[in-house]
Amino acid sequence: MLPAWRSATAGFNKIYDQNLCMSSIELTPSQKNILQELVNLYRESESAVKGEDIAEKVDRNPGTIRNQMQSLKALQLVEGVPGPKGGYKPTATAYDALQIQDMDQAADVPLAHNGSDIEDANVEEIDLTSVHHPEECRAEIKLQGSIADFHEGDTITVGPTPLSKLQIIGSLEGKDDTNNKLILTIDDMRAPAGEPEH
Repeated sequence: MLPAWRSATAGFNKIYDQNLCMSSIELTPSQKNILQELVNLYRESESAVKGEDIAEKVDRNPGTIRNQMQSLKALQLVEGVPGPKGGYKPTATAYDALQIQDMDQAADVPLAHNGSDIEDANVEEIDLTSVHHPEECRAEIKLQGSIADFHEGDTITVGPTPLSKLQIIGSLEGKDDTNNKLILTIDDMRAPAGEPEH
């Protein structure tokens, strides 16, 4: 039997090691994509998500999703909910693994897709790339919400952002499904932008 101080230290080390491991989980692109869609669908419904719904969003077989969910459960990123209304729910660790910030208190940054406001999406991050070459200026927009319905050539309007009132208007050049990002070719950028006219 270990002395009391040694068992307390062992418990601390186990928790410390577990937290250290959880912050550096390496997911395959497929696992990351499945987990991201689970988070998106869970946010929309606020209830357990069925594997079939995830399979439809990521264009995979439901059996593949069930197998991946077993791995994600073992990593403590997903919990299973039994019963007829059951399915899967992301754990807090899933948000950490995907490096998703808690957006409950975050300010809304509006997003419009082909002129229509998207209510169930929120812009988490805007990265401006190649700003030194205005003729090739691009923006990467990380979203909270599904990007499945966005297609190349679509018109995307981001903002105005809360503080700088930055608004970006561009055409969708591509998508990064794994990181839930839209890649835009910027057509116009304004700051400060006025409130949208309705």
